[in-house]
Amino acid sequence: MSDETAPDAGAPPAPAPTPGSGTPMVRMAGVDKHFGDLHVLRDIDLEVARGEVVVVLGPSGSGKSTLCRAINRLEPIDGGTIEIDGVPLPAEGRELAKLRSDVGMVFQQFNLFAHMTILDNVTLAPTRVRGVPKGEAQERARALLDRVGIGDQSGKYPAQLSGGQQQRVAIARALAMEPKVMLFDEPTSALDPEMVGEVIDVMGGLAKDGMTMVVVTHEMGFARRAAHRVVFMADGEIVEDTTPDSFFSRPATERARDFLGKILTH
Repeated sequence: MSDETAPDAGAPPAPAPTPGSGTPMVRMAGVDKHFGDLHVLRDIDLEVARGEVVVVLGPSGSGKSTLCRAINRLEPIDGGTIEIDGVPLPAEGRELAKLRSDVGMVFQQFNLFAHMTILDNVTLAPTRVRGVPKGEAQERARALLDRVGIGDQSGKYPAQLSGGQQQRVAIARALAMEPKVMLFDEPTSALDPEMVGEVIDVMGGLAKDGMTMVVVTHEMGFARRAAHRVVFMADGEIVEDTTPDSFFSRPATERARDFLGKILTH
């Protein structure tokens, strides 16, 4: 059974914190992106409040992952502006690296260093980028590995872990930088179905703790229960931006109704 056929499987309870007001943690205004002749992001306007969980849904090729990757400029944009916590995202250079370190990213693939232990994978960036003393970084890494449920795996290497465990290491590694916002780009798509729930549980815990999150996923259960907002994309545009209840119960557009019909009945 795929994750798309069981919309409530493994879903965490709804997040308790109410998103904060004031300066948005993420702000995209008039963002455009092309891949050659393909217009993959079309005049995107999106704000994510502090402590808000925004789930981005849509069919393949709709621009979801490009939007996610543009937020920390892993994908350069052709027009518009992006701000993180009120600070415009620089195009390149040291200032971009500095601001990017405030944005945690979890990918489809785990991207762990195979020759390093789990503990070393999690401590590398804080010591190299933030200048955190090694002992302090290791103490925090162990606490984070405990938090994601794999504290007993710190001395192992990535190849000795399951896919679900490796993805939880990747989440701990991103959290080790104490990011202001976490981006998840299809974090369960490379996992066997039985491993999806353990990663979703960790993400649900982050949502409950008030972490600002932008999540591109096909996990309908997570979208229903953990999101404050659902953003639905099609053909590079944001077609709907609403509450989970409204999106799943009363989709406003034919594109969304067609998408939900295919996802929830297969």
